[in-house]
Amino acid sequence: MSDELQKQKKYWNGEVENFDAIYSHNKGLMGNLMDRLVRWDMYKRLEFTMVQSEPIKDCTFLDVGCGTGRYSLEYARQGAQFVVGLDISENMVHTCIQRAGEMGFSDHTSFIVTDLMDYKPDREFDVCIGIGLFDYIKDSVPVIQKMGACVRDKIIVSFPTVWTWKAPVRKVKLGLGDCDVFFYSRNDVSKIMVRAGFNDFSIAKIGQLYCVVARK
Repeated sequence: MSDELQKQKKYWNGEVENFDAIYSHNKGLMGNLMDRLVRWDMYKRLEFTMVQSEPIKDCTFLDVGCGTGRYSLEYARQGAQFVVGLDISENMVHTCIQRAGEMGFSDHTSFIVTDLMDYKPDREFDVCIGIGLFDYIKDSVPVIQKMGACVRDKIIVSFPTVWTWKAPVRKVKLGLGDCDVFFYSRNDVSKIMVRAGFNDFSIAKIGQLYCVVARK
């Protein structure tokens, strides 16, 4: 594993509870209010991804950078045939496995500690997602190419936008944790998708995020 991935792994192993609280709302009144004000686009991104993933029932999904499993387990809840979640953080994956068991989805999910580039899939997926993934990847093209090689239908990915008030704040915050973060213009995103071999794609701007749906 590269030095870059090792740094990210260390950072995210220590951020499980803080990260998941964004979705669980297991915070105080002020913390939840701030999330609704400044992170509303993250909640809309989840809704967008589920809508763009239709049909979900009886389909297969690969969730790259699955975090605490919010997307993977929502697919399972909506009747996905099988979902595989990948993450480099052991603590994130442990949380996913534990939560899948508690929700009764263990037979329909698998969570693996690995980087996508080292992953050898044993099946082809209908949809592959990388949500909140490319914030932390310097060279996204080979990753998107690998995602495309794993699917029959489409990939759904997101990129944080550049030149926003959030960008310098995140740059400082994650920099203090020795975790790199990257930001993109719409033109950057278009060039990345074309270089990765996708010509049929759409870009939606949701708050301070670009959400991309690209078909094989």
